[in-house]
Amino acid sequence: MNNTREVEVVVIGAGQAGLAGAYHLRRSGFEPDRDFVVLDHSPAPGGAWQFRWPSLTYGKVHGMHALPGMELTDADPARPSAEVIGAYFDRYERTFDLRVRRPVDVRAVREGPGGRLLVETSDGVWSARALINATGTWDRPFWPRYPGQETFRGRQLHTAQYPGPEEFAGQRVVVVGGGASGTQHLLEIASYAASTTWVTRRPPVFREGPFDEDAGRAAVALVEERVRQGLPPRSVVSVTGLPLNDAIRQGIEDGLLDRQPMFDRITPTGVDWADGRHIDADVILWATGFRAAIDHLAPLRLRSPGGGIRMEGTHAAADPRIHLVGYGPSASTIGANRAGRAAVRDIRRLLEREPVAA
Repeated sequence: MNNTREVEVVVIGAGQAGLAGAYHLRRSGFEPDRDFVVLDHSPAPGGAWQFRWPSLTYGKVHGMHALPGMELTDADPARPSAEVIGAYFDRYERTFDLRVRRPVDVRAVREGPGGRLLVETSDGVWSARALINATGTWDRPFWPRYPGQETFRGRQLHTAQYPGPEEFAGQRVVVVGGGASGTQHLLEIASYAASTTWVTRRPPVFREGPFDEDAGRAAVALVEERVRQGLPPRSVVSVTGLPLNDAIRQGIEDGLLDRQPMFDRITPTGVDWADGRHIDADVILWATGFRAAIDHLAPLRLRSPGGGIRMEGTHAAADPRIHLVGYGPSASTIGANRAGRAAVRDIRRLLEREPVAA
């Protein structure tokens, strides 16, 4: 315990949610390094955006919302999103003097003495009275399991490893997944690959018309109900459907987005369906989403029998010290901003701190 450093609040993660939480802590009178610390395991500013593939330009990003207090202006839509958002986050951290510590890996959060939390990291142990966990999902790609998967002689990779479309030149590619990443990958790869096949577990739902505020609230409410019940969260995108934009319409018209039902088995040379159909493949690209990266919270035993963490607002129902920002209904850029503000408001009440005028 001699090497343990004490603060009021530890923020884990410096993506959109973590920076929003840190900003509102600063605005409420908490001083970085004295009252709170932000720990980020990434090598540079940018959150998960810094790991996105080069062909995902800023113009292709769906609904990137500005961080609180500073707009993202004059961004070149043709520039890779990793560069645009990485530079923006870097400028944001410096502007508000958030003093993010990186790279720091958080290994476990445990109960400590005197009602405090012990945050064990690669850079020592921090003791805190409250925690904002903003670790997102990028570090936990979801790989479904199918019979015969280990026998496939081609290449299998996940969205988290997607290198861009050029690597698939001349290859027969099966893209698995009906979300935004799956459709983007497929449309990019098609002009390079020898062939593409799109398979999804459920028929894709395309959304026409504007996505207004009422529709947004309804979508968030569906996700929120799951986390209130202690079920693993679904993404907000999973309940909003895919926007039927010009690229998607063209893909449907060209026959590229011709969805097939999920195959039943993987063979050494491709995939099989129970009705006897077989497609040869060189690559299976799993665009099957991510799960919340919260294993470091396991010592606190917050998971409910339903498999998720039951939430009340932004904090775990079982422990008001633990706020999960960017989890469940706040796993969108605008949701993360709002949740960061709400978490800090509740933490301030918990710690009996009054806000300092900005």
